[in-house]
Amino acid sequence: MTEKRTRDQRVRTSADPERHEARGTGVGRPGVGWAVPAALFFGLFALVPLVLVAVLSFASWNGLTDPEFVGLDNWHKLFADPVMLKSLWLSLLLTVLGVAVQTPLSLLLGVWAAGHQRNRAVLSAIYFVPLLLSAAAVSVLWRAVLDPNFGVPAQATWLFGDGNLFGHQTTAIGVLVFVSTWQFTPLHTLIYQGAARAVPPVLYQAAQIDGAGTVRQFFHITLPQLRNSIITSTILMVVGGLTTFDTVLILTQGGPGTDTTISAYYMYQKAFKSFDYGSASAVGLLLVLVATVVSLVMVRLSGYDKMRSQMEGL
Repeated sequence: MTEKRTRDQRVRTSADPERHEARGTGVGRPGVGWAVPAALFFGLFALVPLVLVAVLSFASWNGLTDPEFVGLDNWHKLFADPVMLKSLWLSLLLTVLGVAVQTPLSLLLGVWAAGHQRNRAVLSAIYFVPLLLSAAAVSVLWRAVLDPNFGVPAQATWLFGDGNLFGHQTTAIGVLVFVSTWQFTPLHTLIYQGAARAVPPVLYQAAQIDGAGTVRQFFHITLPQLRNSIITSTILMVVGGLTTFDTVLILTQGGPGTDTTISAYYMYQKAFKSFDYGSASAVGLLLVLVATVVSLVMVRLSGYDKMRSQMEGL
């Protein structure tokens, strides 16, 4: 009787393979309960502070007395302040320059680091050292190196002119872009290195048989295969560029004048120097909205939201 029942079960399984396959794909998939700790953490440390900031953006508060509701006064003052409008433009400028410099550099380094060159592992390990340092430590380091009195520019006036790279807007912005590139390019290089190693070698083998050289393989095989990684890396650069703060605080302090006062540093000045937490909250909320909109537009235009992995669940 038992043998007959087992035989009948095997017949039903083989007769309905689609149903069996559909049931098999759900094996090992985590349930909703697994997301509860992460959801609680995100809600407590991200959503709740964001809601409080949104509420404070419509209030006047100096950090000591009780908040007083003022409606849209904070927003009107912000958009009437030329320094605020200038800070938005500077934030976008630094973000665009960061993406333009870091993307090709990290892409080429990542593809190179994914190869099998001699001493590649040692050189990659050395190159990734800046990624281990905090933004504050990196800024202090380069502030000392580029000091106009005792740093490298003071000893090489033939190259740096008066040596005061922080005294002119153009050179100060160049320093900020350079320091951010030096620190964060290794992160994006690591992303491209992992993606480049996932490219099937058979594609390059077929290209070699067809007579394609290294350059042609890079543009016709590597770049298309790294499309998802390029989009992900670019979004990280954009969000990071719009929220940069500690580098400006330590290197330029928004100077000379307000020539490097980006939105995040402007928010810091409003909150901790002017004690106007209502206006500072409005700036912070505006940054969140701008970064969110830019990221969503990039995802939408690139078609990244419609892509699906062929290896999902493996």
